[in-house]
Amino acid sequence: MRVWINGQLLSDPTMPAVPVTDHGLTVGDAVFEAVKVVDGQPFAFQRHLDRLAQSAAGLGLVGLDLDDVRRGVHAVLDDQELPLGRLRITVTGGNAPLGSGRGTDPLTVIVVASPMPAAPETTSVITVPWPRNERGALAGLKTTSYGENVLALARAQEKGASEAIFANLAGHLCEGTGTNVFYVVDGELRTPTLASGCLAGVTRALVIDWFGAKEVDEPIDVAAGADEIFLASTTRDVQGVHRWDDRELPAPGPVTRAAAERWRQREAELIGFDR
Repeated sequence: MRVWINGQLLSDPTMPAVPVTDHGLTVGDAVFEAVKVVDGQPFAFQRHLDRLAQSAAGLGLVGLDLDDVRRGVHAVLDDQELPLGRLRITVTGGNAPLGSGRGTDPLTVIVVASPMPAAPETTSVITVPWPRNERGALAGLKTTSYGENVLALARAQEKGASEAIFANLAGHLCEGTGTNVFYVVDGELRTPTLASGCLAGVTRALVIDWFGAKEVDEPIDVAAGADEIFLASTTRDVQGVHRWDDRELPAPGPVTRAAAERWRQREAELIGFDR
């Protein structure tokens, strides 16, 4: 693992580096991006930078310098053997008084690079009872306020699953803790609209662009009973679902296989610092 914080590459990635009064630590006042690394190069890097900027603006974090972020990414990837890895870019509100109010110090920018195992071809998921709030202040923003996801993922792991799926307040399918959900009904590939409150996933957008899918909001039971289901995310790419709660599915199905093959065919187009 290699770590860069506010312009400095740490000699020891485990050394203390963020003050206890950092607003990202005390109240979760921070946004982040997870970026796949292929052969030492970031994937869909510009799309992730764009979303980082959008999340920062949505959370009211002022002063983000994307060129500074780029320097941090170069610092953690240069001369590093990383056939498959993950970048974690985090931007916090910086040093601040204890409590929700922000201070006046500059933002804290952290970039971490580490190896990542390849995801299995298929996985299992569960439904959790806690709804996403599609009308909440953080809806659609990639913030570090992940306590809800931590609980949901722990519930999934207790059930032998790797992901937990949320409905929203309307009872419609929303998303997983770190994934977007695609499903097939009567041969049609579908996924929730962004109005559902789901994150505008980079992988989600590329699946829609490269393969095609209908964006629609409908009850979560429709998706749970679909002919095929797959997850899409930075760490999973296109991953079939072979079980949802107690329901077994044949996976990967033909649509999932076709989407995964299209992904493999086009992925190289977006590998590199200028992509």
